Amino acid sequence: MDIAPLIEGQESVLTDKQKKQWKEDGYLVLKGILSPEEIENLTAVVDKMYEEHLQQPDVKPEAGLDKRNVMEDHDIFVDLMDHPATFPIALELMSPYIHLSMSEVIVRPTDPEGKGLLHTDGGQAMRQIRVSESSLPFQIKFQYFLTDLPEPDMGNFTVVPGSHNRPFPDGGFEEGPYIPEALPLCVEAGDMAIFPHAMWHGFVANRSDKPRKTLIYCYVHQCMRAFDFEKPSPELLERCTPRQRRLVGDIGDWKAGSYFYSPPDQVEMMLGEES
Repeated sequence: MDIAPLIEGQESVLTDKQKKQWKEDGYLVLKGILSPEEIENLTAVVDKMYEEHLQQPDVKPEAGLDKRNVMEDHDIFVDLMDHPATFPIALELMSPYIHLSMSEVIVRPTDPEGKGLLHTDGGQAMRQIRVSESSLPFQIKFQYFLTDLPEPDMGNFTVVPGSHNRPFPDGGFEEGPYIPEALPLCVEAGDMAIFPHAMWHGFVANRSDKPRKTLIYCYVHQCMRAFDFEKPSPELLERCTPRQRRLVGDIGDWKAGSYFYSPPDQVEMMLGEES
């Protein structure tokens, strides 16, 4: 599919080279998306969450952290759902008829004996779905890196370029993310990876001496339900802008068919600068 602005007046934010890589390889890495101040502030919040997690009586000292629906935890995560540097990319790849499906904090500590993971997203049903070249993505994820990962074996996010166009084998691979085609991404704090649900992806073992910290935001079409929350809390909605409220599922009074037919102002709400 040739990616082009989907709504009249919407400017393309991806370069021709990025569009070609998205089509052929199925993923993108964007450099320096987050500012040094954003990295520092986000890392401070994530570190505090991780410290509190390790203090729980049933959590082992070497445990990692996989916390979902983190928008409910802190305003800093709310602001990322329509970040000015990244949200236009979600609109270009998906159209304005989207909502947020998940917000996740991941900390992968040192684990020299780890085997890593390679998988596709969405469980048994979505694993069997791969869209055509003329289709919009089924879903996309943005993975923000808060840790410098200059070389492999640091818990790196790992992809198999081009794999979004072919089925993931039942039972996976005995080698996990260490198959020859797999590519562990060497990135810097502030970079971001984008990938669709059908991309074979995962992570390798962290054999470094520091934890890998990342944030994941997932966008899906409004006709799909959210992945890691049933509905937003009233407290979260009070902290959101009108566009953010729409992104977490506030579409007004519910009626049958609501999630298949978006509100009349959906495009203006998503594209509006004052949302």
